[in-house]
Amino acid sequence: MDQLRRRLLAGAVGGVLAAGVAGRADAALATSTDPAAAAWSRVPRIRRRIKPPRFPGRTFPITDHGAAGDGDTMCTQAFRDAIAACSAAGGGRVLVPAGTYLTGAIHLADDVDLHLEAGATLRFSRDPADYLPVVHTRYEGIELMNYSPFIYARGRTNVAITGDGVIDGQADAGHWWDWSSDPPPTEGPDKKLLASMAEQGVPVEERVFGEGHHLRPNLIQLYECRNVLIEGVTVKDSPMWNIHPVLCTNVTIRRVTVDSPHGPNNDGCDPESCVDVLIERCAFNTGDDCVAIKAGKNADGRRVDAPSANVLVDSCVMRDGNGGVTIGSETTGGVSWVFAWNCTMSSPRLERAVRIKTNPERGGYVRDVYVKDITVEQAADAVVEVALNYENKHTGPYFPDVGRIDIRRLRAGRAPRAFALIGNPGNPIRGLRVTNSVFEEMAEDDVVTDVTGFVLRNVWVNGRRV
Repeated sequence: MDQLRRRLLAGAVGGVLAAGVAGRADAALATSTDPAAAAWSRVPRIRRRIKPPRFPGRTFPITDHGAAGDGDTMCTQAFRDAIAACSAAGGGRVLVPAGTYLTGAIHLADDVDLHLEAGATLRFSRDPADYLPVVHTRYEGIELMNYSPFIYARGRTNVAITGDGVIDGQADAGHWWDWSSDPPPTEGPDKKLLASMAEQGVPVEERVFGEGHHLRPNLIQLYECRNVLIEGVTVKDSPMWNIHPVLCTNVTIRRVTVDSPHGPNNDGCDPESCVDVLIERCAFNTGDDCVAIKAGKNADGRRVDAPSANVLVDSCVMRDGNGGVTIGSETTGGVSWVFAWNCTMSSPRLERAVRIKTNPERGGYVRDVYVKDITVEQAADAVVEVALNYENKHTGPYFPDVGRIDIRRLRAGRAPRAFALIGNPGNPIRGLRVTNSVFEEMAEDDVVTDVTGFVLRNVWVNGRRV
């Protein structure tokens, strides 16, 4: 873990900010009668640290390197050459003009902004061979060597994907998504094999999957990068998770549309083991969680031991999905200081608005989660869910530590229930406060088990104050 990341984590996880003045301010705020107010005072400082990268004024059109926007010509080499030329010149913009460009894996380099003009579409090949050789990546919280994510970078500084164009993964029921379930070939055996390798401590470079295996890659994955910007683009139909920053620092995801409602595990944006992340003014229509904050899984999560911290979700719209703002299920490295506000969530197929999920195999912690000014017109399950028995696992050696969750000014229209809160016997959910919130038409009783410090203040359910 580099020095910058350690310094930021010292502030985020340990409660001591790098700047001494800010640290003294935090100490003064700790005496406030409203701990949530002290917590929210962190947001301006976090936001000031999150600065999008800037790039030189040079432009490198991919058409100068042999790309043709006819939708049929394979342009992988043209992207590779344009990115190499841009980075070698000291950085700038790799320009994708209007047109449809068929390509395999695109790997970004230092100081490169991949910019899609309006009318430009990246259409990714459906042939798995176009995502070889394998790269160092993560699959559901476990490191391995696998098919390259469609747009990928590892260990890069100052990388961006911007513009008004479309990034189309072209996954469908006959390509990539069919690996998620029977009939074979499916990902099930490979998931078990990868989990076993991680538990046994097999080195990552020996966990080689890719050709002959069936673990789906992400559409966009930026790995161990610093100063990341994704802005303006529309992404759709990923093999699985759409946008997946991993072990990154200083990430801005702004005005992005994720339109991928039909695919299995088609999460919208999943920052994992990242520090200082801003997700703002985005729209999500997904086949799984809209935003899911993660931190590695089980033995591999304990080996890497890298949390997510300082994640801001501001003014987003969530439509279809399993959860609007979600934490987990991969929580092993720990998640803290998550703030979400001014978000609108509604769909008959949006199952939950605020969701935390983990289990006694994951371990780690989830704490200091602050949510306010959320509008939920309709949800298909509980509006707020905190479940420590994810995947119906109630016992295990690594109980997660979940608590210090504050929700205020949430207004929900119709849903089966307001709350589903399921702790573990002997390891309860510790401290959930809901304030000044209204749940208008809830059809069923709440589920609340193994919870301590559950406080409702000025909360109304079905017209009655509770």
